[in-house]
Amino acid sequence: MSLTTTAAVGRIETLGSAAPARPRIAVLVPCYNEEASIEKVVTDFRAVLPDATIYVYDNNSKDRTVEIALAAGAVVRREPLQGKGNVVRRMFADIEADVYVMVDGDATYHAPSAPKLVERLVTEQLDMVNGARVTDWENYRKGHRFGNVLLTTLVTIVFGKRTNDMLSGYRVFSRRFVKTFPALAGGFEIETELTVHALEMRMPLAEVETPYKDREPGSVSKLSTFRDGFRILWMIGKLIKEERPLQFFGLTSLALAVLSLLIAIPVILTFVETGLVPRLPTAVLSTGLMILAFLSLTCGLILDTVTRGRREMKRLKYLEIPAPDFPAASVRTGGAEA
Repeated sequence: MSLTTTAAVGRIETLGSAAPARPRIAVLVPCYNEEASIEKVVTDFRAVLPDATIYVYDNNSKDRTVEIALAAGAVVRREPLQGKGNVVRRMFADIEADVYVMVDGDATYHAPSAPKLVERLVTEQLDMVNGARVTDWENYRKGHRFGNVLLTTLVTIVFGKRTNDMLSGYRVFSRRFVKTFPALAGGFEIETELTVHALEMRMPLAEVETPYKDREPGSVSKLSTFRDGFRILWMIGKLIKEERPLQFFGLTSLALAVLSLLIAIPVILTFVETGLVPRLPTAVLSTGLMILAFLSLTCGLILDTVTRGRREMKRLKYLEIPAPDFPAASVRTGGAEA
C-alpha cells in the first residue's frame, strides 16, 4: 500500500472515531428580586446539566440577586427595561446556543426534569418542549389556577390544542425557534406569545409533565392575578387580530350587521305600514352600522392575505436554520457561547 493510500485510510479512521458533537446548552433565568431562591436554581441546574452555561438576567433587582447568582457560578447580565418579556427578548438576542432551557428564578420548577426535556427536544428534533406543571393545589393560588385554565382554553379554541399549560415558565427551545421568535411582549404575557408563535408556525412541539412546588421562604410572586391576567387577555386579543384577522374582523362585521338589522326592523315595519320614515336618525344609524360591517369584512379579507404573506416569510426564515441533530447520548450535557 502506498504512503498516500495509507495516509488517506488513517484520516478516514480518525474521522470515524471522532467523538459525536454535543449540543451547546444555555440555561436562561430571568430574575427580579429572587435572592431567596436564585442560588438554589443555579446550583440545581448546574448539577443536572453540568456542562451547560447558566445565564441569570437581572431585571433591576433591588436585593442581592446579582451577588448571590455570581457567587453560585452563573453568568450574570442585566436588562434595564422592566418586564419579563423584555428580558426574554434580550436573552434570545444575546445568547448563542443549540438548545435553550428557560426557567424562572423562583425555584418552583423541577431541575432534575431538565435532561428529560432536552433529550426529548433533540431526539425528536422538536422546536419547543413545554414543562407542564403538576402540583398540589395549595402550591397554586386560586386566581392563578382559574386564570391559567381560562386563558389556555381561550387560546386552545382559537389556535388549537397542543398544550395543557400555556403559562408555564419552564420550556426548552431549539435554536431555530429562538432566532425566529419576534418577542414583542413586554411582561408576563410573553408565555402566551411563545405558545401562539409555535402554534401558528405549526412547529413540532411536545409537553412533558414536571413537578411544581411552592416558592422558597422569603420569595414573593411578582405576578398580579388581575393586572397581569388582563394584560395576557389583551395580548390574546391582539394575537387573534394579527394572526386570525378574517375571523376577528368577520365576527366584528357580523355583530355590526346584526345590530344594524335589529335597529332597522322597527323602521322598516313602520315604513311598510305607513310609507313614512318618522325616525330618520335611527335609519341613519342603522345604515352607518351596516356600512361599518362591510368595511370590517373588507379589512378582514385584505389583512388575511397580508397575514398569509407574513407567515410565509417567517416560515422561510425559520427553514434557514437547521433542526437540532445530535446523537441521543450527547444531549444531557453541553456548553453555550455568548
